[in-house]
Amino acid sequence: MIDQIRSLLEQHPMIPLNFGALADDANLYDAGLTSFASVQMMLALEEEFDIEFPETMLTRRTFSSLANIADAVSQLTRKAA
Repeated sequence: MIDQIRSLLEQHPMIPLNFGALADDANLYDAGLTSFASVQMMLALEEEFDIEFPETMLTRRTFSSLANIADAVSQLTRKAA
């Protein structure tokens, strides 16, 4: 799941981070992720995985690392199944 998310985000021009160089648990905000880019990231993930992040998951923590993102996406795709 993390590799799929990493690949998706590396291809997104609005998210200016080198995801290939980041550890799964690296803090994306410390690496330069902006609030605008985090919204773009959320939208790309929703489209790719056909999910919708509920308001309770719209927190800085959810999008702070690839591991946290993968956990959230896994939860949402399990609920959708």
